[in-house]
Amino acid sequence: QVRLVESGGGLVQAGGSLRLSCAGAGIIFSRNAVAWYRQALAKQRELVAHITSGGSLIYADAVKGRFTISRDNAKNTAYLQMNSLKPEDTAVYYCQVLGCGASYWGQGTQVTVSS
Repeated sequence: QVRLVESGGGLVQAGGSLRLSCAGAGIIFSRNAVAWYRQALAKQRELVAHITSGGSLIYADAVKGRFTISRDNAKNTAYLQMNSLKPEDTAVYYCQVLGCGASYWGQGTQVTVSS
């Protein structure tokens, strides 16, 4: 059974930083694509960052230069380092893993950026 658990969210002032973690069980991150999505209140879920099994990276334009996605294969954990946070980054952040033709999601972690 695949399980993804996000952590690291919280309340931060604009300009601050947070690092989100996504710990996986039942699926090997290094063999699959891992992504971070976010969903703000009353908005659709959107892609934030994506890392392929080969290590290629994709970022949404809104976060380029501020966020960094990474993966620790030994810990089977993915990270999202978020710097220079803005109030518009406020959302629930979700980890997603694509593997074996299926999409797996974590429960989400709330990030709130105050102005």
